[in-house]
Amino acid sequence: MSVAEPLIQASLIGEAVDNGPAAIFVADEEGRYIAVNAFACDLLGYSRSELLALTVQDIAPAEDVAPSFAKLQREGALAGTSILRHKDGGDVPIEWRATRTTAAGMEFFVSVANPI
Repeated sequence: MSVAEPLIQASLIGEAVDNGPAAIFVADEEGRYIAVNAFACDLLGYSRSELLALTVQDIAPAEDVAPSFAKLQREGALAGTSILRHKDGGDVPIEWRATRTTAAGMEFFVSVANPI
């Protein structure tokens, strides 16, 4: 395996995730978004910088969001359905799966969502 192959793989995965057919949200332990893909932005009507200024509770205002995020932090994986809030105030029903992961020694929570 050449040295370039892992770099090429990482680049391809990065582009595929950013341009893929599912919304990807990466949040820190406080629920602040630290990365989102283009599909997530399009789905909710926000620019990337606008979405990165928000938290999980800003776009998923249901009263069970805080307990669900706490459960995800404890258990490491969770799935379900929810309603996200579009920038225009409309509802966006989704199916989602989330997991805890670590990169560069820091813990993150990655959610993959599809509209239903």
